[in-house]
Amino acid sequence: MMETFVEPGVRAADLVRIIASRSHGEPMTSNDHVTEHGRLRIHDHPILSRQPVADSGEPGPCDVGFFWKDTPLHAKAGEMLSSALFAHGIRTFGHHHRDGAPQGIYCANGQCAQCLVIVDGIPAKACMTSVRDGMRVQPVNGLPELPLAEPSHAGTTPRPAIRVPVMIIGGGPAGMSAGISLAGYGIRCLLVDDKRRLGGKLVLQTHRFFGSADAVHAGTRGTDIATKLESDVLSSRSVDVWLNSTAVAVFSDGKVGVLRDGDDYTLVEPDVLLVAAGAREKSLAFPGNTLPGVYGAGAFQTLVNRDLVRAAERLFIVGGGNVGLIAGYHALQAGIEVVGLVEAMPECGGYKVHRDKLARLGVPIWASHTVLSANGTGCVESVTVAAVDEGFRPIPGTERSFACDTILIAVGLNPVDEFYQQAKAFGMSVFAAGDAEEIAEASAAMFSGKIKGMEIAQALGKEDQDVPDEWEKTARILKSHPGTTTARPFPAVRAGEVAPILHCTQEIPCNPCASVCPRCLIKIDSNDIRAVPQFAGGSKEKACIGCEQCVAICPGLAITLVDARTDGVEPMVTIPFEFSESTLALGDVVILLDTEGNVLGKRPVEAIRRTERTDRTALIKVRAPMAWAAEIAGIRVREASACEPLSSPIARLDDDTILCRCERVTVGEIRALIRAGYRDLNEIKAVTRAGMGACGGKTCTPMILRLFREEGVAAHEITPNVVRPLFVEVPFGMFAGTHPRKDVE
Repeated sequence: MMETFVEPGVRAADLVRIIASRSHGEPMTSNDHVTEHGRLRIHDHPILSRQPVADSGEPGPCDVGFFWKDTPLHAKAGEMLSSALFAHGIRTFGHHHRDGAPQGIYCANGQCAQCLVIVDGIPAKACMTSVRDGMRVQPVNGLPELPLAEPSHAGTTPRPAIRVPVMIIGGGPAGMSAGISLAGYGIRCLLVDDKRRLGGKLVLQTHRFFGSADAVHAGTRGTDIATKLESDVLSSRSVDVWLNSTAVAVFSDGKVGVLRDGDDYTLVEPDVLLVAAGAREKSLAFPGNTLPGVYGAGAFQTLVNRDLVRAAERLFIVGGGNVGLIAGYHALQAGIEVVGLVEAMPECGGYKVHRDKLARLGVPIWASHTVLSANGTGCVESVTVAAVDEGFRPIPGTERSFACDTILIAVGLNPVDEFYQQAKAFGMSVFAAGDAEEIAEASAAMFSGKIKGMEIAQALGKEDQDVPDEWEKTARILKSHPGTTTARPFPAVRAGEVAPILHCTQEIPCNPCASVCPRCLIKIDSNDIRAVPQFAGGSKEKACIGCEQCVAICPGLAITLVDARTDGVEPMVTIPFEFSESTLALGDVVILLDTEGNVLGKRPVEAIRRTERTDRTALIKVRAPMAWAAEIAGIRVREASACEPLSSPIARLDDDTILCRCERVTVGEIRALIRAGYRDLNEIKAVTRAGMGACGGKTCTPMILRLFREEGVAAHEITPNVVRPLFVEVPFGMFAGTHPRKDVE
């Protein structure tokens, strides 16, 4: 496939001609159309509240109006521009200046610049820009034209740096927990976060959390944990919170630059800096990887779970860790078809209970498979995958293509630790917590923040005790990867008895089921909550009372209840179910599945119970023969035939696979330089511009290092990039003090 290469500096007026001349004939407006506003909003969600959007698609009482290419549209007041555009079916936000390639979102977290648009004449990231009434938005086609310069005027008088005992960068689970911990020691701190509310990725998680019920609120939904921690932080007199504020740099004099509310540049001078900025998603190099419709799992969850936007119709997932597995489940809850999931390793790396949930819902999961290409003209139309051998090389003849409009990349995370590394290099008193320190689950991040709070209190002389050994042990357990999976026979439930069936067979840190049982009949080793739970009932003195609390609270939906007290031939089976009320009704005949998703039989729904006590988890009751009642683990709510591959695979060449998304630098260009002897990333940057784009090399640098490994170059031979002094883009006028501030008349 031939493509026209466009030199940097091409202007928007020339881009139409360039795109029209491309050999594959891609039109500029291939998916840049406007749909009905209401159709792409999620109206019926089993966990999240419905937003007040009129079914007709007409503006509601909370809507604001804006313009996209002079077309009037409407959005939810305060939502991000990227979500508002997606809600109208607009996924192409512009075209790249080098080759006219369509541009869309990737991270939806401000870490890249794929969603750049022109807002009222100024370039802005759509995912970090709130919609304002009357806002005029244009796509970025080519290099954006700078607005005409206004007459110069004197800047405002610079303000002195704000001194604080502790500054926390990041208001996610680690940052909030650290702030709460520090408040307990009476230490004042400033918490800075770039979002509209505190919570970080917790606000995207609708599922119940794993971990320790006592230590990190296990058994509670992530969204609710976010609300609780946020309330604790905001109610503390010791914690000042700056929202919509981005830390942009750490300087050698110990100060941190913060862009507050988008129009006020402020220097903060902390005695101690805590970096809890979380993680960014890894990218993956394959043909078509920059097409609109290819983006990260966090971006997908942001659109679906934070903003209730139907971000896809047919989704394909690359990566079988917890992030990909959970995002797939969230998609199904939102009524989005999940076509399939591929994982390059022989087994999914995420929790087995997450994998089992998808399998039971009919999602095909192919281990030892990889993505070969995203296919489409201007946007994703299909994906091609193949099996891989032990060296992770695609096996010829195993290629299959599937129709989809979105490919979700969930291949791991990298820590956002630039602030920590820079502060450390400058000799500042600095700590890191959560994913900025070590990638792990959010439950581990919460506990990490608590520990860092105590360590900072020590550093400031407010605490003279070391972190307790028990805390350190709990932290290690919460950070641990899945352990051994042990098959165990299903227990025999006799006539006249009732008992929970524990379908959880993998060692993972989790104990809500044991903590909630009123008779303490579910046992987990108190010294290590990674142990597989065991039911200790059976005798008259230790009889289950059938309260169903363990069924409702299990984060993995891995507990059912078999009740043979009134019928020993066809006992009643209670199954947890987290889909909308419209999905099932009394009398519906449902397909019953075992843990792995194999069909056991069909039975009518006898009862559906939703109460405040079950916290939005429906308890579905069916009767089934005693012979296989204990094997029932779930209900299928989708047709497996929806995942049939296309009649023939779609082949794509990989010579021009994009590695650097910002500057459109290919894998072939970088590989050629490595083979020519280049070992300095700064030289590679100078030759190709890889790493010189808006994201500052955050996305492409890990993939360049991977190419070095593939070419057999040892890490010690490689000279790393010189780190940019600023980690986030800031208008120059902010530093000059010429931008009007809210506190200045």
